Amino acid sequence: MNRRSVIAGLGVAGLASLSGCLGLLGMAEHESSPAGVEAAARDETGYEQTEIEELPIERDVGPTNETVTVRNHMTKHEKQVGILGLGERRAAIYNVLTTPQVNIFGRELNPVGEMSTQELIDLVRSNYDGINDISHEEDSDVTILDQSTTQSVFTADATFDGQELEVDIHITEAVEADDDLLVTIGVYPQRLQSQERPNITTLTESVTTDADPDDSTGGSGDGGNSNSNESDDSSGDNESNDGSSDNESDDGILG
Repeated sequence: MNRRSVIAGLGVAGLASLSGCLGLLGMAEHESSPAGVEAAARDETGYEQTEIEELPIERDVGPTNETVTVRNHMTKHEKQVGILGLGERRAAIYNVLTTPQVNIFGRELNPVGEMSTQELIDLVRSNYDGINDISHEEDSDVTILDQSTTQSVFTADATFDGQELEVDIHITEAVEADDDLLVTIGVYPQRLQSQERPNITTLTESVTTDADPDDSTGGSGDGGNSNSNESDDSSGDNESNDGSSDNESDDGILG
C-alpha cells in the first residue's frame, strides 16, 4: 500500500481542472497552509501527529505548456490499536487535508468546495485499490472551525497487511480555513467503533489552522509498544508488513 495514494486523490482528481484555470489566468502557483488537530485533543484520544505532507499537483496548460502548480497539505495522525490476528498496529488514522481556495470574480474555482461526502468518498475509492464495498451509513452535523458541516460515515472492506478488515470511514464536506478549503477523514477498524467514533468527533471538533511540524513523530512501522487499551487481540504476531520496497510505512489503512 502506498501511503500517498489515498487522500492525495482528492487533490489530483479535484484540482485537475483548477490548474487549467490558473494557467489561463496567469497564476502559475497556489498553495494551501497546513492544518491539524489541537494537542489537547490528540492527547485525549491517543492519536499522534506523524507527518505534515505537501501534495503538489503540476499540470502543463495552455498553448505554451506553462507549468501550473497547486500545493495541498495533508496532516496525518495515527493511533496504535489491536487487530485480531495481527496484534498491535497503527490501524486508526485521522487526516486533515487543506487545498487552496481560488476566487476569481467572486466565483470559487476549486471544485472540492462543492463536493458532497459521497463525491469525496468516490474519489477515495477511485484512488485506492485496497478498499472495497463502500456503503453509506449515516450523516450528522459537526462543527469545524466554528462552521457547521456534514460528516458522513461509510463502512468498507480494506486490505491490511494482506488481511481483510472491516472499517468505518468518517469524511466531512469542505469548510473554509482562512484562504483554504479543509476536509477531514478518519478511519478505524469497525470492531473498535464504540471507542473510536467518539474520538473521531473529538478530533474533528478540535481542528486548528495552527499545525506545528515539530509536533510530528514520524510514525513507525508496526508502532512498537502502545499505551492504548483499545485492542481486539493483544497476542498478534510480530511479523513486518508485506515487504514492499517503499520507504513509507504501510501500516496505516489510509495513511
